[in-house]
Amino acid sequence: MSDELLYNGPESGPLLVLGHGAGAPMDSAFMEEVAELFGGAGVRVVRFEFPYMRRRRQDGRRRPPDRQPVLLEHFEEVLVRAGAEKWPVVAGGKSMGGRMATMVAAARSLPAVVCFGYPFHPPGRPERTRIEHLQSLNTPVRIWQGERDPLGSREEVEGYALSESVQLRWLPDGDHDLKPRRASGHTRAEHLRTAVQEAADFIHRVAAR
Repeated sequence: MSDELLYNGPESGPLLVLGHGAGAPMDSAFMEEVAELFGGAGVRVVRFEFPYMRRRRQDGRRRPPDRQPVLLEHFEEVLVRAGAEKWPVVAGGKSMGGRMATMVAAARSLPAVVCFGYPFHPPGRPERTRIEHLQSLNTPVRIWQGERDPLGSREEVEGYALSESVQLRWLPDGDHDLKPRRASGHTRAEHLRTAVQEAADFIHRVAAR
C-alpha cells in the first residue's frame, strides 16, 4: 500500500487530493471516514502518504514529518499524478496535510483548498503562528475547525488578520479531530458529516465554474 494512491468516490466526480496529518497515515480512521463521506457526496478523493509515513509503514518506526520542502514537493507530485496539469484538482487535508495544501496553493494555481483542523500554531505555542501565507492567499480556502482546537481555538484565530479568501466554519466544542465533549450535545459523527457535506458542496460549486 505504501506506494499506492487510495481512491474513493465516483470516477466522474470532481477531484480532491487529500493529505494526512502529522501522526496518522492515509488509512487512519479519520481519513477513512472522511474519504467515504466525500465519496458518498459525489467527490472523487485521492489519498496518499508523505515519504516519512511510507517509511514508517515499511519498518514500523515512528519518525517526525519530513522537512517542509520535501512535503511540498511530494504533494505537488501527487497533484500531477492525479491530473492537475490536465483538469482542475482541489487540494486538501487533515491538519498538517491541510497546511501543506494551502502552501501548495500559494505557489501554484489551484481552484480551491479544503482543510480539517488547521494547525495554526504548534501545541502550547500560540505565539508561533503558521499564517503568513494565509494573509495574502488568493485561492479560495475553507477550513472546518473545532472551537476548542489546541492548535488554533476560535478565541485565538478570530484575532488573526487572514485573507478574505480564507473562510472558517467553526464546529461547536470540537477539538483538533473535530470531536466535541459529550456534554456539548454534539457528536463527532455529526461534525464530520457536516464538515464533509459542506466541503463537498463547496467543491462541486468550484468544479462547476
